[in-house]
Amino acid sequence: MTIAERLLVLLLRAVGIASMLAVVPTFMPRMYMARIHERLGLGPFPEGPIVEYLARSTSMFYAAMGVVLLVLSGDVQRRSGAAALAGGLMAACGAVLLIIDVRAGMPWWWAAAEGPFVFLLGAAAFLLARQIRSPAAP
Repeated sequence: MTIAERLLVLLLRAVGIASMLAVVPTFMPRMYMARIHERLGLGPFPEGPIVEYLARSTSMFYAAMGVVLLVLSGDVQRRSGAAALAGGLMAACGAVLLIIDVRAGMPWWWAAAEGPFVFLLGAAAFLLARQIRSPAAP
């Protein structure tokens, strides 16, 4: 296994496991979500079904994507194309998240951390996956 393959496996697994932790807010009581929201300095947790729906469905989506990243990490040589696609999409999402965070009025520390971090992780996965050659088809 090459260094690029090892690094990609570690990156995909780390991001995959971290993303899978988002399954917790998918099912946590609303009261806990509200408490976390307030402790982060975001004010009172908004009322209304769309807020809870978006919080839970986004968390579920992150957790599902974590599973996909773990599957990709199982054979990065064979799945290098899909890993490059996932990395590219992550990088694009990171750039868009930064714009969303700024426009939504998120705290500076949130905007400075979330989008750029996701962008860098995605770009790293993309670049590492592009260095890996898939085995030739029979």
